[in-house]
Amino acid sequence: MSDNTVQMTQMNYDSDRPAAENPVKIMDLTLRDGHQSLFATRGRTEDMIPVAELMDEVGFWAIETWGGATFDTMHRFLNEDPWERLRTLKRYIKKTPFSMLLRAQNLVGYRNYADDLAEAFVERSAENGMDIFRTFDALNDYRNFETVVKQIKACGKHFQGCICYTMTEPRLGGDVYNLEYYLAKARDLEAMGADSICIKDMAGLLAPYDAYELVKALKTNVTLPIHLHSHFTSGMSPMTHLKAIEAGVDIIDTCMTPYAYRTSHAAVEPLVMTLLGTNRDTGFDIKKLATINEIFEKEVLPKYKHLLDDSKVSIIDINVLLHQTPGGMLSNLVNQLREMDALDKIGEVYRELPRVRRDLGQIPLVTPTSQIVGVQTVNNVLHDTPEERYKMITGQVKDLCYGLYGKTAVPINPEVQKKALKGYPRGEEPITCRPAEVLEPELEKAREAVGELAKDIDDVILYAQFPVTGKKFLEWKYGITPAPKEVQPVTIEEVRKKDEIIKKAKAGQLVEKKSNAPAKTDALRSFNVFIDQEYFRVDVDPVGGPMVARASAAPAPPQPVVPAAAPAVVRAEPAAAVPPPSGSLLLAPMPGMIVKYEKKVGDKVEQGETVVVLEAMKMENALPAPTSGTIKAIDFASGDSITKGAVLCVIG
Repeated sequence: MSDNTVQMTQMNYDSDRPAAENPVKIMDLTLRDGHQSLFATRGRTEDMIPVAELMDEVGFWAIETWGGATFDTMHRFLNEDPWERLRTLKRYIKKTPFSMLLRAQNLVGYRNYADDLAEAFVERSAENGMDIFRTFDALNDYRNFETVVKQIKACGKHFQGCICYTMTEPRLGGDVYNLEYYLAKARDLEAMGADSICIKDMAGLLAPYDAYELVKALKTNVTLPIHLHSHFTSGMSPMTHLKAIEAGVDIIDTCMTPYAYRTSHAAVEPLVMTLLGTNRDTGFDIKKLATINEIFEKEVLPKYKHLLDDSKVSIIDINVLLHQTPGGMLSNLVNQLREMDALDKIGEVYRELPRVRRDLGQIPLVTPTSQIVGVQTVNNVLHDTPEERYKMITGQVKDLCYGLYGKTAVPINPEVQKKALKGYPRGEEPITCRPAEVLEPELEKAREAVGELAKDIDDVILYAQFPVTGKKFLEWKYGITPAPKEVQPVTIEEVRKKDEIIKKAKAGQLVEKKSNAPAKTDALRSFNVFIDQEYFRVDVDPVGGPMVARASAAPAPPQPVVPAAAPAVVRAEPAAAVPPPSGSLLLAPMPGMIVKYEKKVGDKVEQGETVVVLEAMKMENALPAPTSGTIKAIDFASGDSITKGAVLCVIG
């Protein structure tokens, strides 16, 4: 058969392709969950524009463009205004509705915010271009939906209620997360006025036959459209999609192929071809999808390949069926352990994680509860002793034990709860009411705190949710301080130049050999150079005589407290400077960012009293004074990034 015949056959088939009786609707996640899952939400708006108009022509039910971690990552790491992304993409995508992931009363942050801030955030999101609010609560406690749902409805937008899917058994069942549990949650959402219901399978735990049973039961018990969101992590989601389609699911989440698989989602193209000619045919043009993929593959993804995890051969992580931790959280845990020189503890972390989850009420593992459980697990592995468990409890675990996140599926371990709430500022008795009822209004306080740095209400809302990094971003945005190089975008030309240099280096062609090279001296030194997992030995001969070895301070010991002199605490001064103070050192037990100091130089402090709050993996750790005394030196400020072992203060 000639090429012309093949082309003619394809053209005739497309023109004769009948519309399906009940086409499966598809929501694309590439521009939000795709890059969040695969390369830490670092996708930039400028790299979405080249495909935006083409994606608008595909026929997606909706395109997810915002929410989740994008709001945080954009202002913190990309020097981008999250609100501007919405407005920009709306200029290119005019027909297809936008969807966002809203963490209910958590909004797009990591704690429950006051009602006034929640109302303002939803209203501004709608005004800036959002159409569908996919709303979930990490505990499936729908009391946390009340405020945002009222505002979504008031704005005339689509409220999609989520049920976070999790298990306590290898498959659907057990005495907690069973079929009746999910049906009850679906009925609750229907009663709240949901426009559709999403099964949110954030870790890829939903098995194909369980999906069939669950979707079939939901279609029988509620009248709303059923939407399935299932990550690929375990490898089951393509099969799960098919069984859900057989059971009558209405909408499926997928990604474009370059952003699919691994901890992301199944690709749209195989599903389109699988359903071709059936009564669930999507109607999508595979050639249009191929065109979009080529742009992603050649013009966009090369900029982000350094962020992709290429350490694993397999695209499937079967361990997720054992620990149930979503892929993004897994990569965060690995990076955190690597920064702490404790990657050898990853096996202990996997074993401890189910125990921590059980202690904290068998909560589903999704943002922010995945971070809450994950970070506390790392703390337990690194800091607990045989005599004492939960030696370092994060602020968010304390909030969870108090009830600020809502009601857990089963009661929290009473011993852990009691320990977490000892000395808790709000009280040692947990609350049972809707969490936001104990939160004071915070929008006006944020407006006063940020002052003239915020130029409009969107700036105020950003600052209210992220006061430390938000303030830093607003200073970049309005030119008060220059944005550092690491948050600036790179061009595809820069990537290609770098690739060419690496290619030449690997081939030994980086420097042209010269015949008139000087003779080697006794100062010659050899160094190991590593490029893309490859190793080279390089000789370096310093010009102007041999290098002089200088004494350097020994690295800080791993213990959180060491009584000793503190030469590293005071910033560099002329030789005649006064010697640095001595005393007990409070050392950073992990890398992170300074949220705030509760004490200042000159303050008296009692042993065990909080001196500084350190953010690690977006969770806050209150670090106590190792001894009683007076704060003699502090070398950091709010917003500073610090390494493990950094001297946070000196107490004398």
